[in-house]
Amino acid sequence: MSLLEIKNINCFYGDVQVIYDVSMHVNEGEIISMIGANGAGKSTILKCISGLIRAQSGEIYFDGAPIHHLRPEQIVDRGVVHVPEGRRLFTLMTVKENLEVGAHNPRAHPHMKEGFDAVHALLPRLKEREGQLAATLSGGEQQMVAIGRGMMARPKILMLDEPSLGLAPVLIKEIFQTIKKIADRGTTVLLVEQDVQHSLSLSSRGYVLEHGRVVQEGTGKELLDNPQIREAYLGI
Repeated sequence: MSLLEIKNINCFYGDVQVIYDVSMHVNEGEIISMIGANGAGKSTILKCISGLIRAQSGEIYFDGAPIHHLRPEQIVDRGVVHVPEGRRLFTLMTVKENLEVGAHNPRAHPHMKEGFDAVHALLPRLKEREGQLAATLSGGEQQMVAIGRGMMARPKILMLDEPSLGLAPVLIKEIFQTIKKIADRGTTVLLVEQDVQHSLSLSSRGYVLEHGRVVQEGTGKELLDNPQIREAYLGI
């Protein structure tokens, strides 16, 4: 049974349909990538899963139970955690305070100390910076705080939206190394990422979206070797 299963969802912004009959699944322990051009609907699908917008039709199941009718905070408490594009930190709060925010759900709050220990083991720089205001961090460090905040919520699945956006190449490499460590430590990952080379190289499987529809799927290697993908996303 899949950890996350999306069945024929259709999503709208007002009267405008942006997701058309999308189905996909994520198995426990996988890293899954969603790739596609800007506006393809990738971020909207993450928002549908996390309850930030409602699918007008279709179903979303997590751990065998429907979640498409739940409020966002209830979905987080099931273990579905969304790290949005743009980091969305509380910039006038310290690194430690931002991480604490991630644990303010009933599932994670009793385990806050364990959460800090796990995040500091994964991202030791955050321990060094814990008293520093988030606004004073570099872009890469802010992204690490956003990922760490997500991990504080004790996710069963971590959904990352464009984690490498705007970062220098050396920091991008570090971000993807961190994602691999997260998966190796037992957290399933659903990744939306413009850096197709890195994301598909890391992923067990991937989905390609165009204009709100899934147009291709396959293993990370199959998609990387696909001439259409190479031309459209890698410029090869």
